[in-house]
Amino acid sequence: MAKIFISAAIPTSGITALQQAGFEPAVYQGTGLISQSELIAGVADAEVLITPLSTQVDQTVIDQAPNLKLIANFGAGFNNIDINYAASKAIAVTNTPGVSTASTAEVTCGLILALMHRMVEGDQLMRTTGFNGWAPLFFLGHELKGKTLGIIGMGAIGQAVAKRLHAFGMNIVYNQRRPIDVFTASKTDATELSLNELLATADVISLHAPLTSATHHLIGAEQLALMKPSAYLINAARGPLVDEHALLTQLQNHQLAGAALDVYETEPALTPGFAELKNVVLTPHIGNATVEARDAMAKIVTDNAIAVLNGDYPQAVVNGVKAEKISED
Repeated sequence: MAKIFISAAIPTSGITALQQAGFEPAVYQGTGLISQSELIAGVADAEVLITPLSTQVDQTVIDQAPNLKLIANFGAGFNNIDINYAASKAIAVTNTPGVSTASTAEVTCGLILALMHRMVEGDQLMRTTGFNGWAPLFFLGHELKGKTLGIIGMGAIGQAVAKRLHAFGMNIVYNQRRPIDVFTASKTDATELSLNELLATADVISLHAPLTSATHHLIGAEQLALMKPSAYLINAARGPLVDEHALLTQLQNHQLAGAALDVYETEPALTPGFAELKNVVLTPHIGNATVEARDAMAKIVTDNAIAVLNGDYPQAVVNGVKAEKISED
């Protein structure tokens, strides 16, 4: 029987699918994130590793898994895996694209609404001192209608955010390595701008770019200085897209109106200083934390595991490797 190791708890639907296909996976039973030593022990004789994007699968881990044929990443990103080294060992790496789009777009919109309408501040106020009653100038925020939303990374999630916030009456501008087609842009009246133009123009800037060597610290001190003091920055994509120390300085100096972060540069650690700021909304990487999205992700990783173990090719391979049939001997 081929061995499957799952390095974190996944939805029951995924475990059931594997069992119905005739496989009994070993699942990490510890609390918190798996340690490297525990991961190495788990993959020692595994042929398939199903792992969340919070777990680092580097050369050291891969070298301790001589039978490994597939690393099925439970997440759309895959920067937690050394995909090139895996490819050199003929190990296919897959991800779970597409199924997080609606959830992440909704969370992004929620972060923007919460930030601009000061909802988190209001909740904290009511849980502590309370308020003295409605007053014309009390606790003012800003409407989305008529504001300009700048989207950096106009892929599926960026487009989903644009669609939703265009319905709120926001003007949409975007920056993308490859411009979107005219028909897609026309759905939200989206206008392409250079990165610097977008930063200087937008009232709200939402990041939806992938994390690569080229996009690491895409938003640093130089870029933040181009933004309007009344602007807001939203990051529900990848933490290292933003130089958090530069962002913190900008916020502390009142050069930005606020920020909302669902991902972090040194995740899961929070850069000291953000928690003390009232104009910052912080959430624990919940962009695709819905039952619907996680069940869909579980289906992808388990379908890929079953495919490889049955001699078929997996879907959503990100490192160019076509996993060969795994012997049942």
